[in-house]
Amino acid sequence: MENNNKVNDKKIKNKPSANAKNSSGSISQDAIRKGLTIAVTIFATLLIVSIALIFVVSKKIESLSGADTQIRLSAQGGFSCEYSEAQKLFPYGDGVIKVTSERIAYLTLSGSEVYSHTISYQNPQCVIYGDYVAVFDRDGYSFTVLDQEGVWYSKPMPNPVKSVQLSDSGIAAVISGNSDAFGEVSLYDKAGNELAVWTSYNSGFPVCCAFNSDSSLLAVSTVNTNGAVIVPYIRVFSITQSSKGYDVADYAVYTTEDNVIFASVCYLGDKLCCFTSNSLYEVKDENLSRINFDFSAIGYVKTVGDDIFITYSDGINQLNKLAVINSNDTLLYDSHMGSSIDCVAKNSDFYAINVDRRIFILNTAGRITNDYSVDEDIIRMNFISGDKLCVVSTGGVHMIN
Repeated sequence: MENNNKVNDKKIKNKPSANAKNSSGSISQDAIRKGLTIAVTIFATLLIVSIALIFVVSKKIESLSGADTQIRLSAQGGFSCEYSEAQKLFPYGDGVIKVTSERIAYLTLSGSEVYSHTISYQNPQCVIYGDYVAVFDRDGYSFTVLDQEGVWYSKPMPNPVKSVQLSDSGIAAVISGNSDAFGEVSLYDKAGNELAVWTSYNSGFPVCCAFNSDSSLLAVSTVNTNGAVIVPYIRVFSITQSSKGYDVADYAVYTTEDNVIFASVCYLGDKLCCFTSNSLYEVKDENLSRINFDFSAIGYVKTVGDDIFITYSDGINQLNKLAVINSNDTLLYDSHMGSSIDCVAKNSDFYAINVDRRIFILNTAGRITNDYSVDEDIIRMNFISGDKLCVVSTGGVHMIN
């Protein structure tokens, strides 16, 4: 009996031992699976976070330190001033033009006054084109033309001034209202002599105008709202000079069946380009034709050499882009620039654009030649004294060589 009990005891002992081993093995496999699952989850999470951080950091580095040069504007040549003062300053010549309701002054880059002229404008506006400056009282009755040497003339106007456009030779085109018509365009030479006045009785309200490079043509955009739909017109006038003075005459009239408004016009060489809020039209074979580009919402339009530089976006709250088109309508450059374009500038060889505290310089081939990161918000800028870029920031006037 004792032997049988021992055998049974051994069997009873052996069975739990085997079951315990299987149970132990089963628990070990579950733990491994759970451990692997947790490890994979943690790894995937860390990987996603790492990729996100790399993307954010790379964008931050690109926006802040990805520039060729980082510039502390206060350390550059120029002078410091308050923000309210900086808003009155316009880079020009070898310094800046300061415009207030009471005075126009030309200052050096050190802030010294070269000359000044007294005015009385309620809403003074400043237009700089090449060697010349026009300051006009918007919806007022006077404008002034000057250059680096001094004031050429101040001219009272019989009707409220809407805008002023200058030519390379110093001819001024003044768009003003007219109570008996849609409006009028008056031309003045450098001495302030009136060359001609065109009054728009049938073409509609004058919107904008532009001279060609040798000041022999003036294109005026108008919009007629009398009918059921708006009708745009481009009126072109010839300007010829002889021993007896200037002769201004009708040259051409263009229109389109599209119900658009040409908000800006310019000459690219001998080609007339007209812009709506989202498209480009050109005069080809004596017809005004739309070019196959879609710019959605156009901002700034500037000509540099034989190219047109156009800033635009795809809509509200969308990133701004820059497109460069040559005289053959070939797209040389088209890229995102940033969220906020504060100002642009150009001379005969270069184009500058200020985007999100970055200044990009492009040449006429549509290639970025310089990229600066700055530490202050920029109000406006312009090329002066050749290829030097004068910047008016919230802290003052500064020069970037």
